[in-house]
Amino acid sequence: MVNRPVLPWKNGGSLRSTRECSLSSNAAAPQPGRTDPAIIRNFCIIAHIDHGKSTLADRMLQITGVVDERAARAQYLDRMDIERERGITIKSQAVRMPWTVAADNEQGAEPGTYVLNMIDTPGHVDFTYEVSRSLQACEAAVLLVDAAQGIEAQTLANLYLAMGADLHIIPVLNKIDLPSANVEKYALELANLVGCEVEDVLLTSAKTGLGVEALLNEIVRTTPAPVGDPDAPPRALIFDSVYDTYRGVVTYVRVVDGKLSHRDRIKMMSTGAVHEMLEVGVISPEPVKAGDLGVGEVGYLITGVKDVRQSRVGDTVTSQHNGADEPLGGYEHPNPMVYAGLYPIDGDDYPTLRDALEKLQLNDAALAYEPETSGALGFGFRCGFLGLLHMEITRERLEREFNLELISTAPNVVYHVTLDDGSRIEVTNPSEYPDSKIREVLEPVVTATILSPADYIGTIMELCQTKRGTLLGMDYLSEDRVEMRYTLPMGEIAFDFFDNLKSKTKGYASLNYEFAGEQAGDLVKVDILLQGEPVDAFSAIVHKDAAYSYGVMLAGKLRELIPRQQFEVPIQAAIGSRVIARETIRAIRKDVLAKCYGGDITRKRKLLEKQKEGKKRMKMVGRVEVPQEAFIAALSTTGGGEKKK
Repeated sequence: MVNRPVLPWKNGGSLRSTRECSLSSNAAAPQPGRTDPAIIRNFCIIAHIDHGKSTLADRMLQITGVVDERAARAQYLDRMDIERERGITIKSQAVRMPWTVAADNEQGAEPGTYVLNMIDTPGHVDFTYEVSRSLQACEAAVLLVDAAQGIEAQTLANLYLAMGADLHIIPVLNKIDLPSANVEKYALELANLVGCEVEDVLLTSAKTGLGVEALLNEIVRTTPAPVGDPDAPPRALIFDSVYDTYRGVVTYVRVVDGKLSHRDRIKMMSTGAVHEMLEVGVISPEPVKAGDLGVGEVGYLITGVKDVRQSRVGDTVTSQHNGADEPLGGYEHPNPMVYAGLYPIDGDDYPTLRDALEKLQLNDAALAYEPETSGALGFGFRCGFLGLLHMEITRERLEREFNLELISTAPNVVYHVTLDDGSRIEVTNPSEYPDSKIREVLEPVVTATILSPADYIGTIMELCQTKRGTLLGMDYLSEDRVEMRYTLPMGEIAFDFFDNLKSKTKGYASLNYEFAGEQAGDLVKVDILLQGEPVDAFSAIVHKDAAYSYGVMLAGKLRELIPRQQFEVPIQAAIGSRVIARETIRAIRKDVLAKCYGGDITRKRKLLEKQKEGKKRMKMVGRVEVPQEAFIAALSTTGGGEKKK
């Protein structure tokens, strides 16, 4: 039986009085710029989607007193409107909190006032790169699990990331106040996963504040203090950057050695760029200026630089004079999993889109892009994303933050095509796919981990088989929960796999996947022809077995979207020179006999023949104008699954 924590405001107290005590006791907290590394604790919160990370962060901010009750709001650290609307965290957020440990605490933590640097991380698989970067700035990770849902796929993925970064793991069971919470069962499951005793699993309710103070004390007690040489040349790792319209590039760093002081001249070790620090400080939770940042501290630098390329995530900051010789490890750059074209609806917005992507890439290091041209859509960019949700969020941020109107083409994964002569080309766009002389096509595959109730094993197997999946193994986490591992083509799961998985398991299954190399596939390019002319924006690379259904679906959709012309327009789906599907847009028939009242039939016949000849001539020279609305509707339909995971 798991011992539930005692309410911190019992015995005549209240939540308000507890917070007031925290405020008064933390009033003498160490100020930024002169903090002993021995009292610093750097940690992050990791969990599956919707297991309560942001709510726990809110409660910590209130209990430690850095956010008063008037300023408090839900999802306080989720700064973007899109995060608050969707209820998900997209960007990691760092915040500094003071915390005073009482002498009579039950956790056995050393009494005193400490500085806690907390990073709230995303839970979605598409933003795993954000999580991995945040882990490099910490010594411990709070692993949060929902007491009503138990361990999910992203719980495992984030745990493995934290263990790979050699972090201390603090297991926490959240939402224990829910009527559906099964505390004993999931505490045992979590203890077995982490490799600790059941009694070591902390029980909290981030919504009510139950057990949060005990968690803060446990973080102080078990998290190792940061280690570094205060007398060595300064070295700080850039783990995030943002672009501010008024102040330029704001760089977030974790100091490893030495110290960075106001007005110092600093050097970026990868680019060699030298700047003067105009401002240095910490986030608590709003920016607070400081004199300097020492060993183990997490803070921000402002140099007034407007060129976003001079502040790269993963770079090492040192001083210009007597600087460090060896940079820090940095980060392994992520490889995009999905590619799609982004085009401005108004061609004059192309320079604005280029600047917007450059600034957004500073804030989102996983975004990749390069210019491309489409015969149908004009000038735009081929962008690489970590997944479909990442793609959708990026497009929405570009439209909101930079006031752009964009069309995105149907997403594609990266293929490697080997030709008959032995040469190998990389295909990120269907227009680059060769029409003939292909020896082999390699498509990316992922290792997918699916956690689900045991009742849905057959349903999941059937779904994975239709997506060309190969079962790798299956393990029971408990009597009624199973973990299934599959190898699946990335192109098959990129669109509607997650939606189908959720609907077939009534929402109980969870999915996580990671890149696992390439395999040969029987793939073809399907072109869409209007009036015999291919439209590159509608081309797609699909498996041979799915080519016919894709061609029929898109041809039918375009027949509804493209307005009728003065002449008949055939819509054809073709593989090479072979047409596999066809729809026809009937011509508009003008009533040329409207002014003929009675009279000889020969005059009417002459007018009809003249109209027939005109339509034949127009069909030969006329062009089909596809309105932008049709592109947007057709491409969003073929993209099929932009709102994913």
